[in-house]
Amino acid sequence: MRFASIGSGSQGNGTLIDNGGEGTLLLDCGFSAREARNRIAEKSLLPADLAGILVTHEHGDHSKGVATLANSLRLPVHCTWGTYQSALMGRLDEALFHRIDADSVFSLAGLDIQSVAVPHDAREPCQFVFSSSRFRLGILTDVGSFNRAMVAAYQACDGLMLECNHDLRMLADGPYPAQLKRRVAGHFGHLNNQQAADFLRQVAHPRLQCLIATHISQKNNTRALAIDALQQAQAGGDFAIQAASQDNGFDWITLQPRSNAILSSSAERQLALDLET
Repeated sequence: MRFASIGSGSQGNGTLIDNGGEGTLLLDCGFSAREARNRIAEKSLLPADLAGILVTHEHGDHSKGVATLANSLRLPVHCTWGTYQSALMGRLDEALFHRIDADSVFSLAGLDIQSVAVPHDAREPCQFVFSSSRFRLGILTDVGSFNRAMVAAYQACDGLMLECNHDLRMLADGPYPAQLKRRVAGHFGHLNNQQAADFLRQVAHPRLQCLIATHISQKNNTRALAIDALQQAQAGGDFAIQAASQDNGFDWITLQPRSNAILSSSAERQLALDLET
């Protein structure tokens, strides 16, 4: 299993999960369909390589290009009923819509996919854990808090993408109006660096080989602050930490058997840059 990001942040999000010959899934598409195609091509993929799209929730930075891209490529779209009603109804060809329930498990592209209900200010949001016969990849963004059920769902992951949206001090001193600051920091907003570190402490496992800080605010956080918070929670764990960017996400990371766990060479180069800043 390998995965890559085509962009991560408030201006657009999208993650590619590739299960070899079984096909590649696109999780969220917060860019125009044209921009998404370009970004996917930058990861050396063709549109024909996509097997389907999953959508976490209806906010534009996650759903903007979903309907247009799916309609043009005839791709199935998997999301909750609330997400479909809020973002895709009337835009997506109904024949392409596949309803999923939060806290359910379904199969797609040779993967078992667990949807996880999460607290966020959206209609029926969920996040996902992807499992093959050998690996588990957890992706958790756009949540204002976490609970025991979420911690249980993300145990024993080989790879983890974890939201580090904001630094509390930068948010408090930053340019957002007071109401937006309360929303971002609230129970249904976004995880701050320390919340992400707390979550990591509860789910880190000897299997974990790579951790990516995602959905980092360009106004209320820095990649260096996010990585530092996660490193302090690493507690000697033998896994690499890097940060996704808004402009190009991150390049392919290939999960390996833990005894020989390595990052792709491009990911190693990015990680080195992150740790230097």
